[in-house]
Amino acid sequence: MTSTESSSPPLRPSPDRRSEALHVTPADVERRLPEILKELLTGFGAVVIEQAVTADDIVDQRERLMRLSSREGEKVTHFQGANPDKLHLQRRVWNLLNKGAVFERMAQIPAVTTVAGAFLGDEFQMGSIAANRLLPGGPGQEPHLDYPYWDLYKTSSFPIGINSSFPMNLQATILVHDFTEANGATAFVPYSQGTLHYPDDRSKFDRDAVRMTGAAGDVVIFNGMCWHCAMPNKSDDDRIGVLLEYLPKFVRPLEDHSIVSDDVVERATPMLSQLLGIDYPYPQILDEADATNAEGRDGTAWG
Repeated sequence: MTSTESSSPPLRPSPDRRSEALHVTPADVERRLPEILKELLTGFGAVVIEQAVTADDIVDQRERLMRLSSREGEKVTHFQGANPDKLHLQRRVWNLLNKGAVFERMAQIPAVTTVAGAFLGDEFQMGSIAANRLLPGGPGQEPHLDYPYWDLYKTSSFPIGINSSFPMNLQATILVHDFTEANGATAFVPYSQGTLHYPDDRSKFDRDAVRMTGAAGDVVIFNGMCWHCAMPNKSDDDRIGVLLEYLPKFVRPLEDHSIVSDDVVERATPMLSQLLGIDYPYPQILDEADATNAEGRDGTAWG
């Protein structure tokens, strides 16, 4: 057994385990925050925030992303090694902050950032905001997890003793279309965040997975250590989700935010500035830093 593996947990929910995600409204989030955090860390692994995005913002995103994904063509994608002949049926749109003010709003939905701050620490950052358009006939992905990094199958590249005792990621999926079983709604194995290892048994995954269905405007938040994957789109319509990655301040982001436009940076709210790491001091050239005591507690704290 390698340093990042342990014995597989019994993934099929036992009688005392629910097989459906907790559903809350945006107005419920503050009041039910302890319950939500428990669900994400040791419970089901995902929570649905119903209708967290307005109908106007959903329409705006849908129109922009259909246009952008058609114009920009194929982009780098992931977990599609078994489908090289169908990559054109999945369109990624990256770097969304430069592609419409609506995505600035999506990055900082209050109900989502409230959970992220409590789950990851109040100086959390954003690792990525991107979209995935799955065209009719588009393929599903291989089962995977997103963090502590999505290449956990390379076990020798991770520290000894790495485990799931604390979160290093919160994923959020904005449903831009209805997500149904027919159009490839995400398959998700409840409680799989409890034992940290890459999914290695497709039959077990298929047996234990549930589908994260929902209506356009819902946001599904989940622990990135949970096993999940997009499923094939067997419908006649497109399916789009906006995918957000939130991280503790010490984890390297997926997307390079240095290319975010000056206009976006200049009008950024304090929350968006935090998400982009604009004011976070590290990494820095310490040889050129002011000769001050830059970190540590005030000496008076010791009496």
